[in-house]
Amino acid sequence: MRIGILGIGRIGAFHAETLSGLDAVDSLVVADPFADAARAAAERFGAEVADSPEAVLAAGVDGVVVAAATDAHPELILAAVEAGVPVFCEKPVARTMAEGVEVLKAVAGRDVPVQIGYNRRFDAGFVAARAAVSGGELGRLHTVRSTTLDPAPPPAAYIAASGGIFRDCSVHDFDIIRWVTGREVSEVYAVGGNRGADFIREAGDADTTGAILTLDDGTIAVVSNSRHNARGYDVRMEIHGFDDSIAVGLEDKLPLRSVEPGTTFPAGTPHDFFMDRFTAAYRAELTAFTEVVAGSRTSPCTIEDALEAGWIAEACTLSLHEHRPVTVAEVRRG
Repeated sequence: MRIGILGIGRIGAFHAETLSGLDAVDSLVVADPFADAARAAAERFGAEVADSPEAVLAAGVDGVVVAAATDAHPELILAAVEAGVPVFCEKPVARTMAEGVEVLKAVAGRDVPVQIGYNRRFDAGFVAARAAVSGGELGRLHTVRSTTLDPAPPPAAYIAASGGIFRDCSVHDFDIIRWVTGREVSEVYAVGGNRGADFIREAGDADTTGAILTLDDGTIAVVSNSRHNARGYDVRMEIHGFDDSIAVGLEDKLPLRSVEPGTTFPAGTPHDFFMDRFTAAYRAELTAFTEVVAGSRTSPCTIEDALEAGWIAEACTLSLHEHRPVTVAEVRRG
């Protein structure tokens, strides 16, 4: 099949490399506002260059991957759907929830699949955890712990436009908690601090946060995030039930150092980047998209799914700013 890529920056180039290695993909067509980036990608991956998103959609593509800046996501999703082309879009759907809801309304009833990029749903550990929960191996759940710790903050310009740590980083934890447990979040309480980079504080954001989520069956989820984890990129989940407990991410590249005498775990070189930690998941995610394009499966992460994680992020952001518990229903009402 022929796949278009809109936006060929860091993640777009990574997706181009992944797609070019999939048996189902015969050719790529790329476009980027920076013509040099598009030409460099074309040379590297044997892709064709188009001078605009419209040209990509008119180039006979079977599906399109949106890896452009967040502000462009709504327009590009809608353009692809209007053209009848299945679309994969990196999260978020839009910069604001109001815009995301408008995108959802605009594509409702259209027979064109949209897949949003939440790659943890394709990581082998998280897939196994979901299977264990849905299969009843853990019994009733009582506690979930989800962690995302970045090795260093992104650039100041990124932070200023990110919408805050809950919308940019923690939202991955919120999505995977919903997906693994099969439950919805009813209420949150969030705290945060900033003891690191001044530009994060100046942007009105926190660099380290904690959130307590109450799920709709009473399960408690604890989410921990930070922009500062000098040992590496740390993504983990613990799921505790009345019959058993399991963990995702406890492997030799875990960026954590044990001080227990005689303990040699973890013994590997720590993960230091999200692309390192989730290389296989990204490949599985885009493989799934080719199956969506081929019509052999439905979207594994819909706009609705992405918006649900977004509402949790909105509730946590409000909770942090107002120092109080916030229900998801409250932020939905606006």
